[in-house]
Amino acid sequence: MVEEAILMGSLFEELEAREATARGRVDELEEQLAEVTGRLEEARENLERLRIARETVSEVIAEMSAGASALEDEVPEVVGEDETRESSAYAGAERQMVGVLAVPHWRPGMDTSALPKIYRDIVEVVRDAPGPVRAKQVVPRIGLPAEVGKIEGTRGKLKRLVARGWLAEGDPGLFAPVRHGTGMGSNSS
Repeated sequence: MVEEAILMGSLFEELEAREATARGRVDELEEQLAEVTGRLEEARENLERLRIARETVSEVIAEMSAGASALEDEVPEVVGEDETRESSAYAGAERQMVGVLAVPHWRPGMDTSALPKIYRDIVEVVRDAPGPVRAKQVVPRIGLPAEVGKIEGTRGKLKRLVARGWLAEGDPGLFAPVRHGTGMGSNSS
């Protein structure tokens, strides 16, 4: 009987020791979880700030582009590398920013080689179409998946090409080539 009591006492001591070890492990993991949760929250806040910054910059660039479009005919061309087209410290920023595509206004003698590649591809697809096309018809022909975001992005590019004189929009959402007197042959590039 004494031996059985010693064995039972040892068993309870062993269980208590194991419970204390498990409790220590739980506490350690909870500390790690709190640390990771804090880092996750910081990363989410950083992601949100970057998303807001990107959207704000896109809006500012769109506004600058619209303003620059209205003033472009009145502004003299750049003569030297150090000269700016306008007096503002931010003038032309939409052309200097990395990753931002500048679409020039069409002028006589210009062909699609003046456009960034994606815009060239869009103009060529519209020109090759048998009639006016919609953005959702252009997207797969320029190698993009037919997703809502890609269609809307392409629609924005089509509208920009219309605003800059490269394409025409008859009925809303239907885009066609512009027939300029010179420099815009059927497949010039």
